[in-house]
Amino acid sequence: MKKLLLPLTLLFGFIGTANAFDGDAEAGKAKSVTCAACHGPDGNSPLDIYPKIAGQHAEYLYKQLQDYKLGMTTAGAQGRANAIMYGMVATLSDQDMKDLSAFFASQRMKPGSTPENVIERGEQLYRGGDAERGIAACIACHGPRGVGTSLAGFPKISFQNAEYLRITLKEFRSGARANDMNGMMRDIAKKLSDEDIEVLAQYLGGLH
Repeated sequence: MKKLLLPLTLLFGFIGTANAFDGDAEAGKAKSVTCAACHGPDGNSPLDIYPKIAGQHAEYLYKQLQDYKLGMTTAGAQGRANAIMYGMVATLSDQDMKDLSAFFASQRMKPGSTPENVIERGEQLYRGGDAERGIAACIACHGPRGVGTSLAGFPKISFQNAEYLRITLKEFRSGARANDMNGMMRDIAKKLSDEDIEVLAQYLGGLH
């Protein structure tokens, strides 16, 4: 549980980053044409394997684009690894990334749905975690409605595509994705069973 507590200096650093964000949503819209194939024209991906990025925090989106570019330039040794995204970020300037982030953040994420059979277990894991297995509650960082917070760098996870969430949680569990703050998501995900991941992935789709 210690890793859920943010040092004040780290928190102030995030606040400074948020205040300094200066993306132009209109400019980002013009630059977003190539993003539409996977994420949809407004950031609501029609393909379940890709994330919805509409309505996501601009600062979070910007960090992911930065991390993809770092992954590209370090052959995956640092940042975030993804061959498709390497091609997308290769020619983006820092301002391009800010503009794209601002545009998609200004869009509205379309709600998903939660199957009845996962509500009870999903709510238990999301709100209470599992103390016996050392699994922290998702609500601690992502909030009661799953909207996260831009100041602390926690993303919106409600309404997200279930298959993308399955993939992402498994990547954190295996360590294939390693750009989470202080390794927090890796620490949590490695304690999740396949069943836990399935339940959470489906539960979050309709969380509101």
